[in-house]
Amino acid sequence: KIAECAWRNGEPGLFFIDQANRTNPTPHYAMIEATNPCGEQPLLPYESCNLGSINLENHLTRTEDGRYEIDWAHLERSIRTSVHFLDNVIDMNKYPIPEIEKCTKDNRKIGLGVMGFARMLFNLGVQYDSEAGIQMGEQVMKFISEIGYDESRRMAEKRGVYPSWKGSRHEARGQRVRNSYVTTVAPTGTISMIADTSGGCEPEFSLIWFKNVMDGEHLPYVLDLFIETAKREGFWQDGLLDKILANHGSARGIPEIPEQWQKVFATAHDIAPEWHVRMQAAFQKYTDSGVSKTINMPDTATVDDVMAAYLMAYELSCKGITVYRDGSREEQVMNVGLSTKEKATPVASAKPSGPTHVTADQAMEQLAVAHAAGTLPAKLERPTRVSGETIAINTSYGKMYLTINSFNGQPFETFATVAKAGGMIQADLECVCRLISLALRYRIPMHEITRQLIGIQDGNPYGVGANRVLSLWDAIAKALASYHPPEQRQESATGVLAARPEGLPCPDCKSPLVHTENCEKCYGCGYSRCW
Repeated sequence: KIAECAWRNGEPGLFFIDQANRTNPTPHYAMIEATNPCGEQPLLPYESCNLGSINLENHLTRTEDGRYEIDWAHLERSIRTSVHFLDNVIDMNKYPIPEIEKCTKDNRKIGLGVMGFARMLFNLGVQYDSEAGIQMGEQVMKFISEIGYDESRRMAEKRGVYPSWKGSRHEARGQRVRNSYVTTVAPTGTISMIADTSGGCEPEFSLIWFKNVMDGEHLPYVLDLFIETAKREGFWQDGLLDKILANHGSARGIPEIPEQWQKVFATAHDIAPEWHVRMQAAFQKYTDSGVSKTINMPDTATVDDVMAAYLMAYELSCKGITVYRDGSREEQVMNVGLSTKEKATPVASAKPSGPTHVTADQAMEQLAVAHAAGTLPAKLERPTRVSGETIAINTSYGKMYLTINSFNGQPFETFATVAKAGGMIQADLECVCRLISLALRYRIPMHEITRQLIGIQDGNPYGVGANRVLSLWDAIAKALASYHPPEQRQESATGVLAARPEGLPCPDCKSPLVHTENCEKCYGCGYSRCW
């Protein structure tokens, strides 16, 4: 049942609490009860995160033949400096309540991890989903752990061991250290974007992505290292980037790219789930806390594939696992008011429809010009009978039902109601739905209406993660985003709409969100959020 639910929408992720407590350095102090949503920090009650990440891409040196190798001396300096810095943060920090301050200072956990691992492999010419890639992950994390603990030992000689050291597993092993934890592999959604590198221990999501620069313009960005490698190795040619873009940002399967480099420049969806799990386990082997990573799966993955990944993660001593089947989460909280007797099977993705080249501002400008010229287009008149679909979505005010009726294959009008609600709430819903219907009947694209409503907050959100609904208006936007014209509707036995390949819109720039590192990230503007 757990695997089936995760196949449908990525939830629940699993936390192997027994494994976390087997490596708990201070079981005499307290037992680990939970982890943060990203999965990299199983902590005791009242402990706090204190994390740092080393950019591995910046710890390479170029050889005489123009290739790269790891600069281990530079990496050692960065590790020692980072451990010292993170230990200082514990004492300099201001804590919100006394319990957090006491527990944090008693155990002095720090979490030094990595980012830029995938970029490092690109530079080294090592394939992520290979034995060499797994060995590189182990080698790098083992080095960080050994040097990090050596620096913690040095600090203990000057500053003393952490206060709860007496009775700890470190004492039992004769290790006098300053910190009960030293390493963590955290998601680095925002800081990896600032550093212009890949996140955590994840593979790159794509070799080409788009950034929102100004006035809604999206410019393509290409991984410079790929172009550099293509020119150095002699396979660069005009039109190559267009082929990669048409191939969903992947180099694999493009005959103009030598097989060696197709393998090296792997992206998240090129990599089979078992290699994702093995890489997570490779980092976990030398990580005190947890490893935040997403096990990406294609939309054709089965429930058995999810189960196999869960069991593999457990057998390889991971502390948790999160899977994401491509396209499975966009419709997570939205159910259509339709049913079918067909057996539940993975369904093909349905692409969103509707105009794509007219913005709301342009549409309103056209209407204003037409009004001034006396040529305002006629509002579509409502026929006596129309049909549509009703979408249910949970909100903090109760379950909301949004009906979207269509006419001639296009969305035409909306109605909404909240169960057992009345008065002001129902009046507000009627007002907004009347305005949406009016806009639709004047042919303003529905995706532009959605863009205006998505992300509106009223201070009373409902749910977490992909379930999070920020307000009634945000709920309406999410329901509108799930709408498919009648000819494109596909259902499972549960009545859940077929998943779309695109993610929900970014609340800042409205580009599709990408699921990676247990988080959602926007490559258009740099927005990220973790749950």
